[in-house]
Amino acid sequence: MSHVRVAYETFQKVAPAAQAALLAMGKSAEESGLDNAIVELVKLRVSQINNCAFCLQIHLTVARRLGVPPEKLDLVATWHEAGIFSAQECAALAWAESLTRLADRNVPDEAYDAVRRHFSEDETIALSVAIANINAWNRLGAAFRFAPLIPRRVPATQAA
Repeated sequence: MSHVRVAYETFQKVAPAAQAALLAMGKSAEESGLDNAIVELVKLRVSQINNCAFCLQIHLTVARRLGVPPEKLDLVATWHEAGIFSAQECAALAWAESLTRLADRNVPDEAYDAVRRHFSEDETIALSVAIANINAWNRLGAAFRFAPLIPRRVPATQAA
């Protein structure tokens, strides 16, 4: 089992300007008018690719609050094969994967063309900002092994 290298609370104290900048970047994408459910699916997929448990937990919670269907949350890792995502969601997820997996490759024209078929130029920019933002958070969360923010649960034997 891996251990926390730096607690999220320590990051907040030591780098408040960085945290504020990342939160502001995320807010700009949220306020762009993009469908928040699509943005959360993208953040989930990117966090899966980058192995960031901290961000994955946060965005699962947000997606559930937004009413994203559980089957989509369960299958976002295999969205290519799932057959339950809309064409717009698929374009956004493909774009997210392309912008996340940049090592040793370019962003393919096909991914850009697909995202532009379903999103305006302004929306594509906002979506790209959201993807860049979650990638930045993932790099911090994975590097420092921020602990997921899992709410405390009452054991079933103590519930009711």
